[in-house]
Amino acid sequence: MHEAPEYTRVVFDTSGPVKYDLFTLSDPSRVVIDLENASLAPGFDPGMAVLGRQRVKGMRAAPRGNGYRVVLDVTGKLSPKGFVLAPVPPYGHRLVVDLYSDSTDRAALVPIAQPAGRRDVVIAIDAGHGGDDPGALGVGRIREKHIVLSLAKQLATRFNEASGYRAVLVRKADYYVSLRRRMQIARAERADLFISIHADAFKSASVNGVSVYTLSDRGASSETARWLAEKENSSDLIGGVGDVSLDDKDDLLAHVLLDLSMDANRLASIEAGAAVLGKLGRVARLHKKRVEQAGFVVLKSPDIPSVLIETGYISNPAEARQLNRADYQSRIVGAIYAGLRLYFESSPPAGTLLAYRREQGDVSYTIESGDTLSGIAARYGTSAESIRRVNGLSTDRIRVGQVILIPTNS
Repeated sequence: MHEAPEYTRVVFDTSGPVKYDLFTLSDPSRVVIDLENASLAPGFDPGMAVLGRQRVKGMRAAPRGNGYRVVLDVTGKLSPKGFVLAPVPPYGHRLVVDLYSDSTDRAALVPIAQPAGRRDVVIAIDAGHGGDDPGALGVGRIREKHIVLSLAKQLATRFNEASGYRAVLVRKADYYVSLRRRMQIARAERADLFISIHADAFKSASVNGVSVYTLSDRGASSETARWLAEKENSSDLIGGVGDVSLDDKDDLLAHVLLDLSMDANRLASIEAGAAVLGKLGRVARLHKKRVEQAGFVVLKSPDIPSVLIETGYISNPAEARQLNRADYQSRIVGAIYAGLRLYFESSPPAGTLLAYRREQGDVSYTIESGDTLSGIAARYGTSAESIRRVNGLSTDRIRVGQVILIPTNS
């Protein structure tokens, strides 16, 4: 079992494909799973699986005819969803049952209200995989899901410490979030950018390097078609903070609006990706020296610029050891952070504090070796106190690669 904020995932490992029936009972609340032509494997202990679980307080299991019945005693009314998975190494056949709280709307999220005035730039940071999806498995049994969660948390901390930014973690712990759900979370938070962090693997251990991806032409076309087919969904709004609904638009206008939104955000994605790639090239070997394009599902939001970063190949022994080291992770995070700061401060979203500062004539500066806050202030004719205030710094401590704003009108 794996706990996530919105559901509990129950995974059964089976020796082959399984047919099942899934239903609920009330008074008391139970979820019942009937497995056809199944028997208990040695070592299966229902009681051990539920220790400390949020939604499941007990599990009972017993033979039932030629099959096997599992009963989950749950804490309240839940909506179960089941599906089977074919073998994917290192796993065999699996039956997955997700238990959602009955009040949770899995189809859509209601967008949060935007604060008026000089809002923060919102960055949705997605750590790939999670839970029973470990992602790539590297040398020394290094798991992608753990590496990327560590990187995502560090990146979120960097942005949340910076004035004018707010980071949202799509996945906060070791649980799985569906690909579409990751997009929905970003859209509900009105993110200005979605960034998905991964660590690659390949059959050849010699392959290495960092890659940055944005959405391909084919991926954009398929997503436009999907949105047009589902435009009756009232949650389908495009245009970021503009809240442009497709509900009342005819097919032609909806298609034009989606194309415009897709084109604008793909261009922004490429610019953001290029800024990140340029900074990553200073701390790591690049697998490709340009931003690549692919049809990854998590890049398909039509109203949020989206970038996917493969931070290296954990199938490469040297790179796996690097990605597992705190100092190397810090350099990778610092490069991503600096690249995104460079992108946003050169093209700040309308209505943000960053846009206001740019209108006031503030400029961005990347800290170099030997810099001090007082020295930078003297060079630009301002004060160290003003720089601290604009950047939300509590001390004069700065680090190489850090991007700060210089207030030129104070």
